[in-house]
Amino acid sequence: MKKVLFNWSGGKDSSLALYHALQGERYIVTGLLTSFNGANSRVSMHGTRKNLVEEQARNIGLELHPLMLPEQVGMEEYDAFMQQALEKHKKKGVRSYIFGDIFLEDLRAYREQQLQKVDMEAIFPLWQQSTEQLARQFIDVGFKAVVVSINGSKLDRSFVGREYDSQFLADLPAEVDPCGEYGEFHTFVYDGPIFDTPVSFQRGEVVAKTYEQQDDDTHSFQQSGNNNPHPTYFYLDLKSK
Repeated sequence: MKKVLFNWSGGKDSSLALYHALQGERYIVTGLLTSFNGANSRVSMHGTRKNLVEEQARNIGLELHPLMLPEQVGMEEYDAFMQQALEKHKKKGVRSYIFGDIFLEDLRAYREQQLQKVDMEAIFPLWQQSTEQLARQFIDVGFKAVVVSINGSKLDRSFVGREYDSQFLADLPAEVDPCGEYGEFHTFVYDGPIFDTPVSFQRGEVVAKTYEQQDDDTHSFQQSGNNNPHPTYFYLDLKSK
């Protein structure tokens, strides 16, 4: 069995990929690595608070390895932080890193190139599967999630805060990917087959933030196809109960 580290965002793609990684006897998942904005202790683009991600990890039964990043971080600096973190896990016998990416070729290539620098392997359990089928599978196996952020240039504000369920999928505009693979929306998973108990949370306010897209933006892969140079995002502020 391979010792693997898992790239954890707290969202649906991560959860479904982890669900598959935990099946059978191929992998020993040693922990979850999550990148946070060090200025506010939230998952970038998701806006999820660090303490909620910590509760996810506890309820899953895996150790969380937080990677605290500067508020403004370019690609080179981000790569340096990530390589430093991965080197620590290599010393513990970890040679593989699992991601929940589905079909963004440039993002996969980037991840593989960065892992080659530390002599590690990238694994993609969901790669090139139908996002419509993955979305249905996520719901059918019993996962539950709430939509915590949306790209306002792709979706109406009313979509943020909704449950990620069959009705949500039915209401999505035809041009929006069912898994939000182009960064149209992000989720927080609070229950499902990988959880011992559900994560407790309460809903806070919805906050709007407008960003200027940068060439060295660490989220540039997620924003593929976004023609708006100043997109507004809507975030649901989840809080621990």
